[in-house]
Amino acid sequence: MRSQTFTISTDSATPNTEPASAATLLRGQGMSGLVGNTPVLHVSEPLVPAGRGFWAKLEGFNPGGIKDRPGLHMVERARTRGELKPGGRIIESTSGTLGLGLALAGMVYGHPVTLVTDPGLERSMTQLLTAYGARVNMVSEPHPTGGWQQARRERVAQLLKQHPESWSPDQYSNPDNVSAYTPLALELASELGHIDVLVCSVGTGGHSAGVSRVLKQLYPELQLVGVDTVNSTLFGQTAGPRLMRGLGNSIHPRNVAYENFSEVHWVAPAEAVWTCRQLATSHYATGGWSVGAVALVAGWLARTRPADTRIAAIFPDGPQRYLGTVYDDDYCAAHGLLDFPPALEPDVIGRPDEKQVSRWTRCTAVVDPLALAEQADGSGAEEKSK
Repeated sequence: MRSQTFTISTDSATPNTEPASAATLLRGQGMSGLVGNTPVLHVSEPLVPAGRGFWAKLEGFNPGGIKDRPGLHMVERARTRGELKPGGRIIESTSGTLGLGLALAGMVYGHPVTLVTDPGLERSMTQLLTAYGARVNMVSEPHPTGGWQQARRERVAQLLKQHPESWSPDQYSNPDNVSAYTPLALELASELGHIDVLVCSVGTGGHSAGVSRVLKQLYPELQLVGVDTVNSTLFGQTAGPRLMRGLGNSIHPRNVAYENFSEVHWVAPAEAVWTCRQLATSHYATGGWSVGAVALVAGWLARTRPADTRIAAIFPDGPQRYLGTVYDDDYCAAHGLLDFPPALEPDVIGRPDEKQVSRWTRCTAVVDPLALAEQADGSGAEEKSK
């Protein structure tokens, strides 16, 4: 049974002044009502010794996963402001999950949807997005420096020019991507009563920023722990080929709230696979790359923090999308991901750019890589002027 939470008022509740038929209103309210009020599950053995554990927020109980929330919210807000005209096409870059949320929003509000992705998207996901009525536009080559994300963003820009009155949510810098998670934060507060540590995967930065912003107002001592993938630039590492989707980045989204993080962990694909499979055999509730990475870190925190520490971890999706990757023995064997249980403790580095990491690693010095680069450029210019 789904957990109960209190009713909240957010910007997304602003009434739409555009006339609509009763059938349209009923259909839209019915579908959007499927999103939210997801359950929490206490996770313990074998990831954590008996008597300890953490609480997992199971966002896979939304029809398409966690990004149903921003998909609906960003579209609703853009319509209210007049940025997205009735019937206008929605065009966005996605690695999959936001695509599902935008497909849902397109149905609810009556907009065609074009989703720009890359060859790393699972075939089953492409089929599902197409079944939901979205056009899937595939880029064929990564950008020389910005990788697949930048290649997809440039394609989005091209398509926006080709389709008059089209609109892109730009999830990487849209503040509505952050505010969409206010209900999730309040659900957690209602379900758990108090939270000491919040563990979130980081990709666009939306849900870690949005949930922590609200929870830090309720619990000023809250610690936010970010979970990234190896070969991601988000927290100051160098970009490289990444197998895991849904977390990590090769660009620097402006929605990442660096100031909110107490520490960051990088996790490798084999470590995430092992953890996903452990969750599946012990708790029935599991998910994809982000879920495995987050559970690994949350389990370590539950083992090493005082026993009364209340830890909440956000599981962004369920396992269905990953049956051909994380849960496929042939796929995992081909990529060297089987039979590699993670170490009991992460490696530790003193600063994010200390070395390029290749396995589970922790750093408590969290900074905005772009701010560091600007400081370095300024220092260099100052030295030259002397």
